[in-house]
Amino acid sequence: MTQSPEHDARSAPAAPDGVDAGAAVAAAAGGAGAHAAAGGRVPDFFIVGHEKCGTTALDLMLKQHPQIFLPEAKEQKFFAPELRAGLSDPRSHDPQRPRTFEQYVALFAAATPEQRVGEASPQYLRSRDAAARIAAAQPDARIIAVLREPASFLRSFHLQWVRNGAEPERDFRKAIMLEPDRREGRRLPRRCRVPETLFYSDHVRYVEQLERYRALFAAENMLVLVYDDFLSDNQATLRRVLRFLDVDDSFVIEPVTTASYNAVRSPRLKRLADSARAARRNPVTASTLGRTVNALTPAPLRSSGFRARWRRLVYKPPSPPDEAFTRELRRRFKPEVQAISEYLGRDLVGEWGYRDVD
Repeated sequence: MTQSPEHDARSAPAAPDGVDAGAAVAAAAGGAGAHAAAGGRVPDFFIVGHEKCGTTALDLMLKQHPQIFLPEAKEQKFFAPELRAGLSDPRSHDPQRPRTFEQYVALFAAATPEQRVGEASPQYLRSRDAAARIAAAQPDARIIAVLREPASFLRSFHLQWVRNGAEPERDFRKAIMLEPDRREGRRLPRRCRVPETLFYSDHVRYVEQLERYRALFAAENMLVLVYDDFLSDNQATLRRVLRFLDVDDSFVIEPVTTASYNAVRSPRLKRLADSARAARRNPVTASTLGRTVNALTPAPLRSSGFRARWRRLVYKPPSPPDEAFTRELRRRFKPEVQAISEYLGRDLVGEWGYRDVD
């Protein structure tokens, strides 16, 4: 794809402290030539999101294909460093998540020359700068985006972040209502190190998000999927992805179903469990609470049976959606659904049940 004259090193976004983000390295070396100069390979395609839209299942299914290579760990988030917490703190370093461009391209060193190399980070779609960083490193990349009906998407996203411990407000309606205060820096959760994550309405600015990629990548290099397509015909949608990537679409891939999140029943018990688990995984960076819980927990209580009982204490099935609030959200996001319907030339207003929303 031919880039416009304006798309050069000067237009690449700067990276935040603590990570190179590929932008500085790629742009300084002249965009597409950067990975060759660095002696590594940049992905040929990117699954850019959204979260809670089947990207994990898609990643796992594509890994089954012999002509495709994806790194073992999903969500590198390398080109969206502003959405990665703790990058300036070396104690929080995750060895599976690269900080430098050289570390990033090393993730794909095992790929053969014949394979399509990809990366799946659903945060890239809502990042304001990831598209430009990706284009600087790989101008001919193929981009896969997945969209979901806004109300169900945000409800699922909220449930995930409550479980992650970053969102303390377990009531979905109340969490949404907190957004104006949080944008002003008030009532921000202490454990949420990337506050933008909880600006829920920003996640469903679908046209704006896709436009950031359309401005930098050719139309034929972009594939926009709808989450419902995976649910209605998983195999047909997967074959569409394989054809988009120019690999054998007749190869049989086993469908993958990822586990759904339960709601948190007891935040205090969950915090204990999370601290203990983190301490077992990385004792060096463990909190005092985590080390204490592990020290006081007898070995028999660490059995799989005990953990199953513990999970029943910590979690519970999610409550059914609040129909009144769902309709309120749909009324709020109907203009966005109308805009994305027109943008994609697909009647998502009808498919997502917005036609009777006044």
